[in-house]
Order: sequence, then C-alpha cells, then structure tokens
Amino acid sequence: MRTSCFLLTVLLGLLYREAAAQYTTDKIVGQKEKNVTLADSLKHVTYPYLLPIWGQKVINKGFDLPFPMGLSVQYVWQESDILINNLQVGFNNGPKRNCDDLIRFDKATATTNGVNLRPDFWIFPFLNVYGILARSNNSTTVHCGLWVPDSSNSWKKITDINTKADFDATTIGFGLTPTFGIGGFFVAIDMNWSWSDIEQLDKPAYIFILGPRIGKNFKFKGEQSLAIWTGGFRVHMNSGTNGSLPLSDLFSTNEWMQRIDSGYIKVANSQQQVNAWWNGLSPRDQQNPVNKAKYATANAALDKAGQLLNGASEAAGTLGNSSVQYSLDKRPKDKWNFLIGAQYQINKHFMIRAEYGFLSSRKQFIGGLQYRFGF
Repeated sequence: MRTSCFLLTVLLGLLYREAAAQYTTDKIVGQKEKNVTLADSLKHVTYPYLLPIWGQKVINKGFDLPFPMGLSVQYVWQESDILINNLQVGFNNGPKRNCDDLIRFDKATATTNGVNLRPDFWIFPFLNVYGILARSNNSTTVHCGLWVPDSSNSWKKITDINTKADFDATTIGFGLTPTFGIGGFFVAIDMNWSWSDIEQLDKPAYIFILGPRIGKNFKFKGEQSLAIWTGGFRVHMNSGTNGSLPLSDLFSTNEWMQRIDSGYIKVANSQQQVNAWWNGLSPRDQQNPVNKAKYATANAALDKAGQLLNGASEAAGTLGNSSVQYSLDKRPKDKWNFLIGAQYQINKHFMIRAEYGFLSSRKQFIGGLQYRFGF
C-alpha cells in the first residue's frame, strides 16, 4: 500500500513547453557604407505582405523585417525538482484519506523529452504570436518514506520508497512575445500558456511560462546573422492534481499482498511501543495534558495508517478490477532559473536556434529549426 501511494504521485511531471519568438526585427544602424545603403533602400521599398500591421511604415523608417509567418520544429528536454504535499488516497472510488503526515517526500524530480511544432506570425512589428502543439515522453522519480510515531511520540521513518513512473502527454497552447530595441540591443518578454493532456489525470495540467530576455543581433555577409541572448525563465503551474490508476498497473497480486502484510506488521509494532509507553506511566502522568496529547496524536496517526491498509487489503481481493484515486498539491522547487541562447540565421527563410537553462533545481535545453515565409 505504501508504495502505491507514492507511485500515484509520480504522474505529476512538469511539462516544459517553452517556445520563444523570432528575434530579427532590426533597425539598420551604423555609418558603414553597406548599412547606410540598406537603410536608405528600405525607405523606398513597397512592403508586399499583409502582416505585420504597419509593416510598410516600419520598413520606411529603416527596419529590416523578417518574413511575417513561420513554422518551427523544436526538441525540448527539461529536468526539474518539484515539491509535493497534501497527498490524499482512496480505493475503488471510496473516501480519500489525507496521508500528508504519514508519507513524506525527500525528493521528486520530473523529466520531459519531447518535440513541439510552433506556427507563428508577427501581428505587429513588435509582437509575435504563436501556437504550440507538442508530444512528450515524461517520467517522475520519487524518493520518500513512510513515517509513524514511536513511544516517545517522535516520528520515525519505517521504510524508504524509491519509485519511477513513465507517461506520455499531448500539449496544446499559445504564446505572445513583445519585442523592442534599446541601445543596439533587443528585449523580448516571452509568455505562453499550455494545457497538457495526461491519461492518468482527471483534467489537463496547466502551465504558464514567463521568459524575459535581452540580447544582440550580429549581422554577417548576405542575409546571415547571429542573435545571442540571456535572461530568466519562470514557471507557474496549477497546484492541484487529481487522478486514478488501476491497481493492476502498479503491482501483481502477490506483490500487493506482501506489501500490505509488511505494512500491518510495522504499524502493529509501533502501536505496541506506544501502548507500552502509555501503560508504563503512572496514573498521575497519564493525566498530564502533554502526555495525553502525545498519546492521542500517536493513536490518531496509527489509526489512519491502519485504515489505509484496510482499504488496500479490501482492494487486493479484486485487484484486476480495483483502482486507486489520489489528489495532491505540487509546485516547482524553484520558480526561476537563468538561461542563455542563440539563433543563427542562414538566410531569411531558415534559422537554427538553441537555448539552455540552469543555475537552479531546474535545467532545460531547447533546439530547433525554423522556416519563415511571406503572407
């Protein structure tokens, strides 16, 4: 039973779906002959596309615009520590019981490997809008333990549980990236909202990502250029998670019963220690409010553990048709991390980009190829 409680929590992987904007709306500046010639020529160009709005006015002011439409394919890897609490567990759609004091998490790490497809367009010269469609393979590893009170009412860990669950997710979402220039640099504030459908969860997991960046674009010969940037990355996710799992997906009947029997033995031993301590007190000490509170707290915790074992034991009788329902709260251990990135423009149609985030309990990498075209 104990391991199943933990296995339920591993379906909570943070799903990193970041997709940043194109950073190539550049003002042609400088006194070099090629810059002066290009800036002057743009003032007399007729802009042929519907987007972005005000495109004609912008190029007449000396800005070199990228193609307004784009399609990119990106690989994403992310690893992040998460914090889990308020775990509640029930069996066969029966009442759920809070296990927060019994089950304590040492570390939970979510890992994502996925590919996303991102169509985007510049609605204004300073605003890129994009959609997200992603498919990912995810896993969550959990290191935790079962804790019960002893005869001195001190809580002790009676077993360690290390487990891992793998699951797939489909994600859809959208994003906005306002971009502007200042002192020869660009500033981009990337924001996106996504919802990930995971079979084991009752409703899609929601994530909001904020990524402010500052960088500079370096022009080379022809249409080639290199944009480099640095910035931050912040994740917010919905904290509440509810789900259900078939018990047969977790354990065989024999393994399930062995774990239940082991749990009964350890809880019974703890109960004997508490009773021996209480019975060894004098009648006067038993009336001491402090001792009475310790005794009541210990009995309540052990009774809760016993009820969970009873529910697990009843479910074991029909393991093939039984299920476990759970709910919990989770959040990233660190909301922010630092990132660096670069994008190489081969020509105005093709770009390659890469970005890496670090300096916190979260690390991520994104790399991809982008194709841009007119509309």
